[in-house]
Order: sequence, then structure tokens, then C-alpha cells
Amino acid sequence: MAFINDLEPWQFYLIISLVMTYSMVAGGWVLAKAGRSPLWVLLLLVPYVNVLAFWVFAYMRWPFVDPAEGKD
Repeated sequence: MAFINDLEPWQFYLIISLVMTYSMVAGGWVLAKAGRSPLWVLLLLVPYVNVLAFWVFAYMRWPFVDPAEGKD
């Protein structure tokens, strides 16, 4: 933790913004691969809504995994 305490505020915010940007890009990529809109990743920025978004995403139908009803 000494490393974090020795940082200037702008350095700390730079590290946090890089981690958040990476998380958003990776999340958008996963959503796109799952057949969903990558804009869903914006819900990760809202506290408490992000947990609900993860839950909804986990239980919704995945087009590439689950075949559509009535199709063989």
C-alpha cells in the first residue's frame, strides 16, 4: 500500500482511469461476442445497478449458445 500512498493524485487517477477503460473495453468485447449490444457495459459505471446488470446478463438467453425456440 506504500506505493499507492506515494503517488501524486493525478497519477492515482490515471491508473484508475486506465483500469476502468480496460474493464469497459473488455466487457464490451465480451458482450459483443455474446450477441448483445456493447453499450450494456455502461451499466457497470452505476453503483448497485452493475450488480443487477451482471445478474440479468448471466440469466438472459445467449443467442450463440442457446438455439432459438422452434429452430433445429
